[in-house]
Amino acid sequence: MASLSASLFSRYNSSSTLKTKIPLWTGVGFFFAALMLVLTFLQSKFSKYSPSSSEEFTAGYIQNCTQPMSLTFFCCSTEVSAWTWSATLLQSSTAAYSWGVSGPWWYGVGGTIQLAFFAMVAAKVKMNANGAHTFLEIVKIRFGTLAHLLFTFYAFLCILLVCGSLLLGGAATVNALTGMNIIAACFLLPIGIAVYVIFGGLRATFMCDWAHTIILFIVIYIFFGHTYGSSIALGSIGQLYDLLVEAGAETPVLGNEAGSYLTMKSNSGLVFGAITIMTGFSGVFCDQGYWQRAIASAPETTTKAYMLGGLSWFAVPWAFASCLGLAARALLHNPRFPTYPNPLSASQVSAGLAAPAAAATIMGKGGAIAILLVVFMAVTSAASAELIAVSSLLYFIKNPLFFFFSLYRTYYHPRATGAEIVRVSHAFICFWAVWMGAWATILHKAGVDLGWLFYVQGNLLAPAVVPIGLTVMWSKLSRAGVFCGCLAGEVAGMTAWFVGCVKIYGSINVANLALPYSALCGSMSGFVVSGVVTVVVSFLKPANYDFTGTRAMSIYDDTSVLSTPKNRPSSPLEKQKKDEEEQEANASVKSAVSRPDREQLLKANFTRATMYSFVLTVIVAIVVPLPMFFSRYIFSKAFYTFWVACTIIWAGLSGIFCIVLPLWESREEMVMIAKGVTRIRSGVN
Repeated sequence: MASLSASLFSRYNSSSTLKTKIPLWTGVGFFFAALMLVLTFLQSKFSKYSPSSSEEFTAGYIQNCTQPMSLTFFCCSTEVSAWTWSATLLQSSTAAYSWGVSGPWWYGVGGTIQLAFFAMVAAKVKMNANGAHTFLEIVKIRFGTLAHLLFTFYAFLCILLVCGSLLLGGAATVNALTGMNIIAACFLLPIGIAVYVIFGGLRATFMCDWAHTIILFIVIYIFFGHTYGSSIALGSIGQLYDLLVEAGAETPVLGNEAGSYLTMKSNSGLVFGAITIMTGFSGVFCDQGYWQRAIASAPETTTKAYMLGGLSWFAVPWAFASCLGLAARALLHNPRFPTYPNPLSASQVSAGLAAPAAAATIMGKGGAIAILLVVFMAVTSAASAELIAVSSLLYFIKNPLFFFFSLYRTYYHPRATGAEIVRVSHAFICFWAVWMGAWATILHKAGVDLGWLFYVQGNLLAPAVVPIGLTVMWSKLSRAGVFCGCLAGEVAGMTAWFVGCVKIYGSINVANLALPYSALCGSMSGFVVSGVVTVVVSFLKPANYDFTGTRAMSIYDDTSVLSTPKNRPSSPLEKQKKDEEEQEANASVKSAVSRPDREQLLKANFTRATMYSFVLTVIVAIVVPLPMFFSRYIFSKAFYTFWVACTIIWAGLSGIFCIVLPLWESREEMVMIAKGVTRIRSGVN
């Protein structure tokens, strides 16, 4: 890593010093924090949303009612942003650099089908626990304290792994492109994020997600234009193809057909796909951030949002890595390549630095800035979701001997008001922002990087996936099934992980535990054993739960807490706004009560999500890749051109879904805010 950092630093930023980089990096963070604060202020003043409500802060509910967001494409955009980690951009590019065209495809498959299956879970959340704030709250009501603590452990372990992955990937990129100290980057990255999360709550992270998604797709489009069009180093799809053919002849890929980078017949790529699927399932189902978005969405839109989100997100790793990851492999002998005449070292590849190296080669300093910006966007967006998630989970920890705080609402302060919950959330977000930096520093000093965390995540979390998913989906799931499944899966996964490491690689050490076949043995064994044991035990002694308890969950806030601040009279605008909110809340409640077909609508959503998830899985995991795998097909130049054109078209459609259509959906709110600002400027109260 040091050589790449020094090379890029001296070539593109030699006039800078660490003293100038730290203010620059923190300045970028605080710029976006300030932007989000302004948007949050306008939203709270001129719309019906208020981050002072615990429901709005932690779950995205509108104050004074239980009406969640009903913006399908806006929610789709937040899913894409939250699921675009630094690993999405960096690790997928590493896969392309290492194994060719199969790597980006399998990374996309490994993240898309999880969102598709989670659409089923989201539909069931709306059917069986519409008043929930976290999935741990559902577990507590259905299975009691012990199961609650078990899943709390998995939830916090997931957040630790995600935070470590985000910061290590982001810090490594910052270090490579600017020379900034990795430890400094680990601590500075979360600071600006915590500011707007504290002031804006969950909806601020949604707005931030949309802003980040805009930048993400614009940067991807820029790289398309330079890599496939105007770059001196490449400049055309045909030139990239020719260089990849030469790369396959010079450094053939072990396990690929004829050693080519232009084939889906890649044994390592297939193993990588299986690991990515396990990592993706654990990263979605165990992460409160994804449950939070399902909870914050309206029943009519949540399923569609996850469907569109999965399809839109697929374009990010597939298009981005197919562009920069393959370009990094093709440009190794270009004099502008940062490590020329040497290839990237194993540590640089594991740290995810293939994409930054390609960007700097293709676009020079502009490419370095672009990749730095898009990785920063990925880190801040996903990290903001984790901060909200961890502040929500704060209410569900048993006592000081178990993690860091007492369980604030569930055990310690059951009658806490919404204002008290928000204050505690603010304090814990501040603590966690600092702890994120400390945790990433610990991992860095231990020699752990982005690639290591990516491969190991499934081994640690996969045993919890099936029990967590079935908690809201299956009435027969029993407490015994949950415990037996998780524990048996964990034992089987750990055993297979270590035994596989010894048998395949000869010894157990930190590096070998994160090698592909070791990771696959552990994650697959844990997932399969956990699922089988959970289902079998529950069938032998079914619970036959009717979900009455989870359906009875309600919001925390009382309307008195959310009234106009004390010692300040209400203005005519505020009174009008309050009357409109009360009328909307009453209409929403009456509508919910008077609609006899609501349950049928939710069942239809679940059926649609089930069909969609299975059809999508069959297409992307079987129909498209496996015929090319078993036929040992090597892409011709014409087919490779078609392949690249598909990535560009898919990314273009995703940009429409995530950027343009959310604006159309939010047109009424934007008009409302614009009118409010106009009144203030004209002096009208």
